[in-house]
Amino acid sequence: MDINARIIKHFKDSADTKLKVKEGLAKPISNAAQMFFDCVTNDGKILCCGNGGSAADAQHFAAELLNRFEKERPGLACVALTTDSSVLTSIANDYEYNLIFSKQVRALGLPKDTLLAISTSGNSANVVAAIHAAHERDMRVVALTGRDGGEMARILHEGDVSICVDAKSTARIQEVHLVVLHSLCDIIDYLLLGE
Repeated sequence: MDINARIIKHFKDSADTKLKVKEGLAKPISNAAQMFFDCVTNDGKILCCGNGGSAADAQHFAAELLNRFEKERPGLACVALTTDSSVLTSIANDYEYNLIFSKQVRALGLPKDTLLAISTSGNSANVVAAIHAAHERDMRVVALTGRDGGEMARILHEGDVSICVDAKSTARIQEVHLVVLHSLCDIIDYLLLGE
């Protein structure tokens, strides 16, 4: 396969994956958007976490809500737990890496808050620990995963939302995750502002 054909295959595979999962994801995305809307309009905040590309997605989502998405509106309370290098490294150094998010959730999370937990496999130990911490704080959780949802899907409580991308490739899952996050931003804005 030549390079151009390989590139074209990436675009085709990405589009095919998105079209394959769109029907199954519409309802959980809608439920998550409503949960986030209810959270931020009732003096709550959204805490977001993930590793690697999922950390970038957590930061991207927080930026879209705190600043703006496609329409002008007041900022919405959303914090990425992936950005403070002093906090992350002190927890990892003094305790262990698997606690970098859960210690922040226990310190910052309140019962009216929501956790957005992102992991393509659904098995990231530090994200799983963050979900447990959120439940201890009586927070609701939106789990954004792939494959079969992994451990994260198994530990969700009633009232939590699982958005699981039914795909095997990490790249394809991450590409759908971005569409999911943009859909969430759009629906939150729609609920706030209408058309």
